Amino acid sequence: MKDLTFETLLAVFEEIFGRSLFWVMVAAAVIVTLGYLYVLVRDRAVSWKKFLWAQLSMPVGAVLAVWFVMFMTDSRLVDLGGPIDLVVFLGIAVMGAVGMAILVYTLESLFGSKRTKNASQK
Repeated sequence: MKDLTFETLLAVFEEIFGRSLFWVMVAAAVIVTLGYLYVLVRDRAVSWKKFLWAQLSMPVGAVLAVWFVMFMTDSRLVDLGGPIDLVVFLGIAVMGAVGMAILVYTLESLFGSKRTKNASQK
């Protein structure tokens, strides 16, 4: 593999996760992102209470993302071989944390309790 192309990356991810699971994950990411953008446009401001809950969920997202990738690749922590493996490992954790924060903020804004909806309107 001399060149790293978009098609190569798609093939690798489809091989790791399976074609259907990979595209379901892509669709879920697109839906959550569109929901987040909808919430930001609808509310015209960031609710700091919801943002705090989203930030508190970030460690859970990081751990779940790392666990999910390690499960799908049948890997263990002892399989980390060098610096690039650690960089990829940390990148997965960061993406999982950010994804969880966006998901929690979006869900809290769309389906939150009346108490949090009333607080964001003040």
